[in-house]
Amino acid sequence: MSLSRCSTRIFQNRNSIFQLPRRHGYIVLVPEIGEDLPEKNPLIQKDGLPEFNHITIENCMAAIGKQTLEFESDIKKIEIEVSGLEKPDIFKNVIDPIEKLGSPLETTWGVSKTLYLGNSTLMPTKSYLAIHERARRARAVKFNSPIIYDAILKELESKRKLSDEQERVAKKFALEGKLNGLNLIGDKKELLKENLNKLVTEQNKFKFKNENVTRKFMHQIHDPQIVGGFPNDLLKTIAFDPNQPTKGPWSVSLKPNVCVPFMQYCPDRELRWNVWQAMVSRGSGYGEKDFETGSHIEEIRFLRRDQAAILGYKTFADMSMETKMAGSVENVMNMLETLRTYARPAQEAELEGLYAFALESGFEGARMELWDVPYWKRKQRIAAFDYNETSFQEYFPLPVVLNGLFELCERLFNIKITQRLSVSTWHKDVRFYDIFESHSSDPVAGFYLDPYARTADKIQTPNNGWVIGIQNHSRIADTKPLMALIFNFEPPTAETPTLLRFKDVNLLFHKFGHALQHLLSRTDYSEVSGSSNIEWDVVEVCGHVLSHWLQNESTYKLISSHYKNEDKLPSNMFESLMNVHKHTAGLELSRELYLSALDMELYSSKTFWLDIVRKLWPVYRCFPLDKIDSHPCSFTQIFTEEWAAAYYSHVWSRVIAADIYSAFHEVRDNEEQILDVGKRFRHTYLALGGGCHPSEVFRKFRGRDPSPKALLKSLGLRKKPNPA
Repeated sequence: MSLSRCSTRIFQNRNSIFQLPRRHGYIVLVPEIGEDLPEKNPLIQKDGLPEFNHITIENCMAAIGKQTLEFESDIKKIEIEVSGLEKPDIFKNVIDPIEKLGSPLETTWGVSKTLYLGNSTLMPTKSYLAIHERARRARAVKFNSPIIYDAILKELESKRKLSDEQERVAKKFALEGKLNGLNLIGDKKELLKENLNKLVTEQNKFKFKNENVTRKFMHQIHDPQIVGGFPNDLLKTIAFDPNQPTKGPWSVSLKPNVCVPFMQYCPDRELRWNVWQAMVSRGSGYGEKDFETGSHIEEIRFLRRDQAAILGYKTFADMSMETKMAGSVENVMNMLETLRTYARPAQEAELEGLYAFALESGFEGARMELWDVPYWKRKQRIAAFDYNETSFQEYFPLPVVLNGLFELCERLFNIKITQRLSVSTWHKDVRFYDIFESHSSDPVAGFYLDPYARTADKIQTPNNGWVIGIQNHSRIADTKPLMALIFNFEPPTAETPTLLRFKDVNLLFHKFGHALQHLLSRTDYSEVSGSSNIEWDVVEVCGHVLSHWLQNESTYKLISSHYKNEDKLPSNMFESLMNVHKHTAGLELSRELYLSALDMELYSSKTFWLDIVRKLWPVYRCFPLDKIDSHPCSFTQIFTEEWAAAYYSHVWSRVIAADIYSAFHEVRDNEEQILDVGKRFRHTYLALGGGCHPSEVFRKFRGRDPSPKALLKSLGLRKKPNPA
């Protein structure tokens, strides 16, 4: 993992936790793409689109091999040229040429990833990983050049006038270089390299053990009464024969797509406890000592603390703040505490109500336990809000939802989305769409949509959705944004169109909001286009903003139509959805706040991990901490993935997004004002990408610093009044 992806900086903690200083930071999520002309890349047709139906593994492997060598060679030429200049023009001599030189490499990388996720028979995992690793190493060269790094530092120190975007690009290169240790002298460079190698080793051990202990658990069910209420997709997943899902036996595993719905639908409390204890005790060593991961937690923490110290930071969490909007650990903890004062009392009240409901419904436990909550929460939701997922699903045929989503975005952002036929794709189900400005006859961007699950040749993922950048907007390289959206929705049948569950509708809106930030970016440089260079804790904001439109009843007039009679979603069903959205919101938010605080504390202090858990758990959770509960021992997101000292980003991005959407909500009765807000959102969040610091983008849009009030209101959370 790139050093630059594990960090942040921004909020000044004055009277408000949301007062934002003007600082830099960035994150790179998708390959940044530049110019890619047909004569430069055999994978591209004359119309500028990939020739997907003729691309082979051999094409991609050959192209990536040639392009990486050329890119690395060209970077050396830039270094030689810069070294010979007394005062190089950093953009003319370095950054602009890199924009153009990296284009073929970045395009091939994006095409390969699209093939891998869209049709793995055309791009098997082993082949893609080889391409990915080779492209990643080559791309890193531009951020690991001491000559380029020194030249950019001198440019920034010269105080020469740069545009806001140019300054962000230059600071991106400078920060990448710093986090890669280019400013280190003497033995420190070797120490950093040794540290990172050890860190990778420890992470691999943690990951290996976690995967093995997860894979080893398997519980077979032979009683058909237990699975009688299970949804059909869960039965298919756990049945011995997926073609006969109602015929046992059924095998329950710890895979998220199995254990999460199992805990919601299993009526047997003892079976729920069995799965729960297997889940939270992974890596604890209570069972097989060979799979203990607690020692790796401490070693990973030590190595990251050492890494931060080598680079000049007090803690790894402080280093993480270098590339986050939050800016400091103190600001993060202030935000968590502000939200906790609302979420914790709500959690207590919600659990009291849930326990009372369960007792009335036959529950015989002395108290509500963690393994009871998912099951009784689902039952209460049905009873209290008349929420039947299947009934709602009938109102959301995919074609109707898509058309309504496009119509909403066209109205808000003054664009036109049009399907283009006869485009080369990786599967017959894939469609291609052009995006037009209202005043333009030529498309300004384009995207592929691959909506359906295909068991044989498509990667199945827990979240069932991917947004893949193939080409970024760049004025320097004269390129238009191009991307792919890949989902795993159930395909239509001869009798029934694809009917989306509400969580599928939400996923579609969220991913399309994220895609719009890529597609409508208008930056000069691909280095800061779309999601590139956006701070990690706000990278999901645009997705959340578009999802908030599902809390607006008028949206359902666009996206709903019963597949049999074409009726729109009734108002009472809309109210039910809103109640479900707020149901146990305090409980769910408290859990996220706890995990965020745990992550931040683990990377801010030297205290033993279990002592940190014991300290924080009662602050955020209303349940006693079970003696076998060792959940940090399988917290892969913060130990082997990219969320170290960044898990709070899930909550932070929701706070920012809710505040942004509230600008639309405040003028909801005035169409002209709604369109004005949409225009402002288009010209800030969708256009500026990573070319402007997110605190400045928020100010440009909202005219002030952020507040958590909108999120709390949308969740129905109010502070419990103090007793008289």
